[in-house]
Amino acid sequence: MKRPRLSGSPLAAAIRAPTGMIEPAAEHPRKSRAAAVSIASNSLLIVLKIVAGALTGSIAILTEAVHSSIDLVASVVAYFSIRKADEPADEDHQYGHAKVENLAAAIEGMLILVGAGVILFESVRRLADPAPVETIGVGIAVIGFSAVANLGVSTYLYRQARLTDSPALEGDAAHLRTDAATSAGVLVALVLVEVTGVEEIDPAAALLVAVAIVGAGARVLSRSTRVLVDESLPPEELTAVRAAVEGHGAPEVTGFHKLRARRAGSRRYVDLHVQFRPGTTLERAHQVSHELQGRIGSSVRNADVLIHLEPEGGDTRRTPPTVVSAG
Repeated sequence: MKRPRLSGSPLAAAIRAPTGMIEPAAEHPRKSRAAAVSIASNSLLIVLKIVAGALTGSIAILTEAVHSSIDLVASVVAYFSIRKADEPADEDHQYGHAKVENLAAAIEGMLILVGAGVILFESVRRLADPAPVETIGVGIAVIGFSAVANLGVSTYLYRQARLTDSPALEGDAAHLRTDAATSAGVLVALVLVEVTGVEEIDPAAALLVAVAIVGAGARVLSRSTRVLVDESLPPEELTAVRAAVEGHGAPEVTGFHKLRARRAGSRRYVDLHVQFRPGTTLERAHQVSHELQGRIGSSVRNADVLIHLEPEGGDTRRTPPTVVSAG
């Protein structure tokens, strides 16, 4: 049996418009620049840490070099994911490519965990067979510079992540903030080795670094995978959507239900059913729906809003809405 066309029916119509979906033109280069800064910073720190590790023989410094290498890979992944995520929708990806950023953040989290495993192995091996640490002054200088540099770059990335709502930049910033914290720990350990002469402090510090990295990697991986499996938006954002609809005040609207919302990259996808009084024309319902989309878009950043129109007291079963162009 041929399925009837419902697109012209006022009881089965829906409005879908990407309210707030398009990011300002400046955000794409802003995100790319931030990722490029991270790549340059990590590249410089890797070279410095490898040289310092070779000169001092410190396993803690070498594990920091491994950590920065993982950060570099994560920064490169973030850079290319940001460029891909900003590509427009196409025939194969009709909802766009925004989730590429969340996938990149998940990859970054897994890389952190892999790096932590390498550091754990080397730390335990060096604890069992301690090696002398020499030229500690060089190591102290390099690690101190690394901590300050990573703190500065991570602060910059966090700021850009908030401005652009980028999960990839947020994940990269989390890596560097963890690196700054672990560098500070290694710095303290090197000073203690210099003061006390106890060489076991060096691999013990590396072991603590690995534990901290595991925690950071688990947090990044958890945040990204929650988005990939379409976890609902936070309660405060859902409350903002409800407040936007309830505060509109159109006399034709009698209620709404079946509110659902999820996130992909920096975008939010919101759909809900809005009920209208009997006698409301399709043209008026269309106009009110546009107004509601505008209010929701003003309350929730980068919201792509889908509204299904229903008569008052209509069927409340969850059925897929028929979509008509908002234009």
